[in-house]
Parts: sequence; C-alpha cells; structure tokens
Amino acid sequence: MTTRTPGETEVLIVGGGLGGVAAALAACRAGRSVVLTEETDWLGGQLTSQAVPPDEHPWVEQFGVTASYRALREGIRAHYRQWYPLRAQAGELVNLNPGAGRVSKLCHEPRVALAVIEAMLAQHRSAGRLTVLTEQRPVAAETDGDLVRAVTVEDVRDGTRRTIAARYVIDATETGELLELAGVEHATGAEARDEHDEPHAPEIADPLNQQGITFCFALSHHDGEDHTTDRPADYDFWRSYRPDFWPGPLIGFLAPDPRTLEAVPRTFEPNPDVDPLAVDADQSADAGDKELWGFRRILARNLHRRGAFDSDITLVNWPLNDYWLKPLIGAGEETARDALAEARQLSLSVLHWLQTEAPRSDGGTGFPGLKLRPDITGTADGLAKAAYIRESRRIKAVTTVTERDVAIDLVGPRGGTRYADSVGVGSYRIDLHPSTGGDNYVDIGSVPFEIPLGALLPRRVGNLLPAGKNIGTTHITNGCYRLHPVEWNVGEVAGALAAHCLAENVPPHQVREDGKRFEEFARLLDRTGVQRHWPDVRGY
Repeated sequence: MTTRTPGETEVLIVGGGLGGVAAALAACRAGRSVVLTEETDWLGGQLTSQAVPPDEHPWVEQFGVTASYRALREGIRAHYRQWYPLRAQAGELVNLNPGAGRVSKLCHEPRVALAVIEAMLAQHRSAGRLTVLTEQRPVAAETDGDLVRAVTVEDVRDGTRRTIAARYVIDATETGELLELAGVEHATGAEARDEHDEPHAPEIADPLNQQGITFCFALSHHDGEDHTTDRPADYDFWRSYRPDFWPGPLIGFLAPDPRTLEAVPRTFEPNPDVDPLAVDADQSADAGDKELWGFRRILARNLHRRGAFDSDITLVNWPLNDYWLKPLIGAGEETARDALAEARQLSLSVLHWLQTEAPRSDGGTGFPGLKLRPDITGTADGLAKAAYIRESRRIKAVTTVTERDVAIDLVGPRGGTRYADSVGVGSYRIDLHPSTGGDNYVDIGSVPFEIPLGALLPRRVGNLLPAGKNIGTTHITNGCYRLHPVEWNVGEVAGALAAHCLAENVPPHQVREDGKRFEEFARLLDRTGVQRHWPDVRGY
C-alpha cells in the first residue's frame, strides 16, 4: 500500500494539459501516488483552456490512438447524447461530430471535454491516489546531480509557494518549463540544417524562431442584435499590419494556402442553413479551412431539436489571429509577457474587425450580431484561458526524430523509421505555422509514424520525463508530433514508465537499454491499450 508524507509524492506531474492528464491516469491506474499541478483552473490544455478542437489523423475512428484516448473521445460523445437535445438521427450516429466542424471528426465545446476529463480522474481522487492542484505555476526546481528532487510551484492568485518532492517528475507544461528550471539539456526554436540534415531547416540555427501562438475565442451569431465590442487599444496597428510574406493585411479574408502558399480567399457566412450531418471532416482529403465559420464549429444548431439553439458556436483559430511578432520562449520574461499581451490584442482586434469592417456576401460590411462567448471559454474577456502554444522547449533526447524519419518526400509513401523501442503511434502532416523568424507556413506531407521511447528520455537526467511537445523532436518534426492524440500518447507512456520504474526499482534508461526489460514494459503498454505499431493502412 502506498503511503505519502506531506509535500512528497511518488510521481509529480507539472502541467495539466492532455499529456499531464494521461500521465496521471496511467500512473494512478498502476497504483502510484500522484500530484498533478496546472497553471489554469481547467485541466485539459489544448482541448479546454486553449479551446482547440482535436487535430487527428483520418483513421482515428478505427485505430491509431490509445485505448484511454478513445475512452476520452467516446466520453465526449456520450455527454452530448445524454445531456443535449440531439435530433434522433444525430444521437444514433456512432461517430457523432457534435460541432460538425471540418477540422476534426470530434469538434466539441471545451467544457464538455473538461467534464469528461474530470470524470475520468474522479475515482483516483476519491481513492486518495491523485491530488490535483490548479492555478499553480512552476517557479523553481531542486536537483541533485542527474536527478530532480523537488519542484516549487506558486499560486497564481496569492503568490504563496509550496515545494513538492517526488521520485519521478513529469514535465507536462506547455513550454517545457521544467527543462529550463531543472537545467535539463534542451533545444528551442529552429535547429541548423546540418545538425540533423533536414532539408527544410534553416542554414543557421535560430533558437528564437518559434511557431506563432494564438488566443482562440468562441462566437455565436444573432441576426438583428448588436454585440459590437469596444475598439481594442492596438486595433489601428493590427488593422494595418501587413507581413512581408502575406498577400494582404493580416486581418482580412485573403491568406496563404498552407500547403501551396498561394493566396486564397476565405469565406465567412455565419449560421449557414446546411445539414451538418453532410459534413465530412477529413483534412487528408480537404483541409476544410477555406470556409471559416464551419472550419472549427464546436456546436451545430441543426444537429439539435428545432429551437434549442438560435445559433451555432464557432471557434476562431484562423490565419487572421496567429501571432508571431515576438517569441514566447528564451527571450526573457518581459518579452514573453509582451508576446501574450499582443497576441490577446490581435484576437480582440480580429473580433472587432469581424463585427465592424469584414466584407459580407451582400456587399455590406461588418457582422454586429457576432457575440463573443466568455461562457464557452470560462473567462471574463472571452478569450481562451491560455494561448494555444504550438512549440515548446524540447529535450536533448536519446533519440531525436528528424524530418528524415517522417517526411513522405524523403521516405516514400511506405517508408518512415520503425523503432524497436516504439511506445506509440501518430499521424499528421508536418504543419508549421508562420514563425517569429519570419517564415511562412511550412506544410510537408508525412507518413504514419511511431513514437520511440528514446525520444522521451533526456540524455543525462534520470528521473524527469517529458509528456507533451517537449519530447525529442526538432523544430520541423514538432509540426507533426505536437497534436492532441500524440500528446496524450506521450503523456500516458510517461506516466506508465514512471510507475513501472517505481515498481521494478529500475531507471527509465535501463528499461530501454535492456531488451528483456523493454519487452516487459511493452507488454504492459499492450495490455493497457497503447498501440505501438501501425497496421497496414492501405484500403482505409
């Protein structure tokens, strides 16, 4: 039976995003004591506090995710079936897409994901295995040689601090903050081309060249009503801002196609009178991002009984509100604060432009009926609780995944590196958004890939594990390893590995290096529903 003294735990997970939640579930499932901290008051990261519907591969309904991630997805659908006034035909759909958005086969509201995540964790909290501390940010780490002994977190409300000692520490923060605090060797920004022989990397390394961030927000539309917001303080700047590599003003409906970089107009028509059951969300066939209202729609009124909702709800995470003027990581706290503040102003300016100046199909301008929905994001200002952060610090890992492991033009459609130590799978295009180094989109086809255990192991530190975008990828391959199901898979493996190492009294690196020990750990993952290799996907 596990015991715990005040301030100590077996596994400390810092960061309550998808990777952190999955790590907590895995470690608790194995009977270990866990403390999970989160900087906001919502667990779930990308799905909740950042308000981003899941980006997934086209086979997600059949295979290619862990069993617990599938349980999360099915829990979200079950929540809608039980509590929402779905049309009979919609409620009977096995693969219900609640928002009928085109970005995902499971577009949904942040609070629904939050409710399901809380339900998944509830039994472990009641059993005393799991302690969740929200609104806590990491501020310091104590190390002893190659081990991290404790992490200090600060309450974002009153500034009080507590130090939590642990045998294993999992960094599930959005920016890999513990890597900096604990002195774990890591990379930021873009590596030089010759470091990993990556064709799309720059000739010279640039640690401050990082993908843009986005403050998402939710909108509904109500004809005949005026919900126009106050003019943001920086509106004039953002209204006139025109990047050198953009076909027009950033705030406008003309933007590059991420895959071709050709200028392509986007359309915007709130509440189109179309049947949401006809929406086919398959980005591999159609990116779906040219029609903005339906792209990330998270509630489709026509899926429900007539009159239940007077508007759809859509999530604004578009080319218009990607922010890339200042880096978030590595340029100092003042620059990071400025970046977040300016990203907020950009999103608020996009909203005001939509309400007052955006061109309409009838020849008029502005949609004053657009209503900002703080009730959906759980904030006072209506923006998401946290910025959507696409790029993190990344550990200098035992194994680094590079462009040459996954890019389809390099490995061929049936290629890609296969790992003897694979602990999961994923699939997504290498999708890099415009960056602080002045790069336009970099969008490269990739093959279904595996997640090597070596990418979760720092080269030196023995008891810290990554659980998100901070694994051993590069600036380039982060673009396909950063999405929701992969982050969950990485977190689940990190939590399972910490629990396994505690039970066997063996360090993580030895699990990988000793063939018999890895086979034992792999069998554990197999039993818990972690898919470690892809089936033959031809025919799907």
